[in-house]
Amino acid sequence: MASLLQMNASSSINILGAKSFVGSKLQWARSASLQIKPLDGLCVRAAASVASKVTFTTLKPMGDRALIRIQTTEEMTVGGILLPSSAQSKPQGGEVVAVGEGKIFGDKKIELGVQVGKNVVYSKYAGTEIDFNGVTHVLLKEDDIVGVLETDDIKDLQPLNDRVLIKVAEAEGKTAGGVLLTDSAKEKPVIGTVSAAGPGTVGEDGTRRPLDIAVGDCVMYSKYAGSEFKSADGRQYIVVKASDVLAILS
Repeated sequence: MASLLQMNASSSINILGAKSFVGSKLQWARSASLQIKPLDGLCVRAAASVASKVTFTTLKPMGDRALIRIQTTEEMTVGGILLPSSAQSKPQGGEVVAVGEGKIFGDKKIELGVQVGKNVVYSKYAGTEIDFNGVTHVLLKEDDIVGVLETDDIKDLQPLNDRVLIKVAEAEGKTAGGVLLTDSAKEKPVIGTVSAAGPGTVGEDGTRRPLDIAVGDCVMYSKYAGSEFKSADGRQYIVVKASDVLAILS
């Protein structure tokens, strides 16, 4: 709010009293007084700026991006022990609340493979997290969405585009001599069976090309590729891109 200070043109400021110097400082004696007389014609205006907080009520993703409302992270163990932030796993799923118009290829438009209201799983460190309407969301590209998951079990995941869901072959728990191996000593499996496959990639001409990988194929994939999950029954699954599948085994 602006404040207004007005003084007459004939006003004067008189300072009375003794003065003394101490070092390099000028000091006025206690008897000094300040006198201000009314003036005409002099106006001094001081404005105080107040920062205004802008609140957005809608957010429209552009292109092939989607806005996802993140699922809340469980902050306590089953036994009621409060977990520190470092021990809480980063949420990887949420509900689609808005989508862009899709990819444009000349006169063709390819809509996103997800719709508003669907629950999806996305890559762990993808996208940009934002606080929208007091709720944490993530804004990400379709390529960062792993698949659509309508249940709470990862084995029901429907991969998007060129991704495939693989049920990982169980690692051997014993050596040839019968020694039981710990989890850290087990060699990471790179072989599994395809449980679900995406519809394929979209080329530069806007045409979708189906994958050469089908459900039921036994495949070998890159050792450190993809995103790993566990199903409700404790089985290990992994979602990888088709380009990370090294071979189809028979």
